[in-house]
Amino acid sequence: MINIFSLIILVVVFLTVAKGIRIVKPYQKGLVVRLGKYNSMLDSGINVVIPYIDEVIYVDMRESVINVEPQKVITKDNVVVIVDAVIYTKIIDPVKTEFEIRDFVRAVTTLAQTTLRNLIGDKTLDETLVARDTLNTALRTVLDEATNSWGVKVTRVELQRIDPPEDINDAMSKQMKAEREKRATILEAEGFKQADILKAEGSRQSKILEAEGEKQAQVLRANGEAEALRMVAESAQKYFLERPEALRRLEVLERVLVNNTKYVIPSGSDMINLLNLNESEAQVLPVHKKKHEA
Repeated sequence: MINIFSLIILVVVFLTVAKGIRIVKPYQKGLVVRLGKYNSMLDSGINVVIPYIDEVIYVDMRESVINVEPQKVITKDNVVVIVDAVIYTKIIDPVKTEFEIRDFVRAVTTLAQTTLRNLIGDKTLDETLVARDTLNTALRTVLDEATNSWGVKVTRVELQRIDPPEDINDAMSKQMKAEREKRATILEAEGFKQADILKAEGSRQSKILEAEGEKQAQVLRANGEAEALRMVAESAQKYFLERPEALRRLEVLERVLVNNTKYVIPSGSDMINLLNLNESEAQVLPVHKKKHEA
């Protein structure tokens, strides 16, 4: 009987010690509720509480993802689109999150759906399709203000789908296809235009270079001809200037000796060459010994 009682006491002591030790994980916070009232917060690691009096609530402090289910929303121009979103949240005050809101995830999801209906209802379909970033920012601002009193921070909001009706999708696809074909045609025409411009520019440069080459050739030819004329003139002045003087003397001599039958040309005179005579054909006298015969 004593052994059974001792065993019961040991079991009760063991359970009591186990009840007083709480292990909080690194990504958690422990909220101690003593006799139905919040008492303190436990950090990660081993913590000791009062057994059977203190109750520990574990709160996950990691960033979480909340999916907003797809819903139909009517735009300003009465087009029904299907939208959904993803919300990233992080708990910054576990006490408020645990005691200020009953179902935080449901509350955030419902608020996001309502806010999306309001935001998209103020925009046309075209504005909605091109204003995704604006919608993300506006939705995050509204949710962050609302969840601040719940101890939650909305870090990011992303709209995943904005799907218009099937007929509008087909029309948009055709429009995008036509726009792409238009851009392709414009780019092709621009390419041909640039090619023609480059070809014309090349032809112009070729003609300019050809004209420059011809100009240089003409200049060189003109310089060559001028140099040739200069050399001819120098040669004529050097080698043929004395001959006309000798011819002039011969004309004077002819007029003087017109009635004479013989004349004497000094030996070595240029007159022999001018008259195309040899010294054997001419009657040559030494200089200063001229003899006149009647």
